[in-house]
Amino acid sequence: MIRRIISFFLLICLSPLFLIVALTIILEDGFPIFFRQRRIGVKNDKFWIYKFRTMKKYTPDIPTHLVKEAQNINTFIGPTLRKLSIDELPQLINIIKGEMVFIGPRPALYNQKDLIDLRTKAGVHILTPGVTGWAQVNGRDDLPIPQKVELDEYYLKHKSFFLNIKILFMTAFQIIFPKGVSH
Repeated sequence: MIRRIISFFLLICLSPLFLIVALTIILEDGFPIFFRQRRIGVKNDKFWIYKFRTMKKYTPDIPTHLVKEAQNINTFIGPTLRKLSIDELPQLINIIKGEMVFIGPRPALYNQKDLIDLRTKAGVHILTPGVTGWAQVNGRDDLPIPQKVELDEYYLKHKSFFLNIKILFMTAFQIIFPKGVSH
């Protein structure tokens, strides 16, 4: 319950930033403001994750690294939003809805069967997905799937208040000094 209250408070405090980002997206490429995508949640239940839209309308729903000439599908502000992780802020809505938490394994795409299967085998699927997590701060998109799962399993076995604080600080550091972010 406390995380939902904190998320709601953050949503209110960050509403000026939300408005600026929303207006920028609308002025460049119209509606919708948010990109939503099917993701895998706790116990492998599916849910819709929300992000600020960083790509132009009608972009196919595939990973950026699979799109040829990815720079042509980005909105003007898109790469900056991703670099600073501002595109992730609408996930506060997912936290309010109880689908996500601040810290946990990043939710897998609905079609990442290999990741879903490995997480299930490791028992990681019992964790609620997070906006940031141990695998995120230890390599982000640069990690191969088996290594991500190992890091997620480490988090499962060592989850604590102090580890969460460490992850928060490491996340803040990586936002200030980004590395391993797909553009």
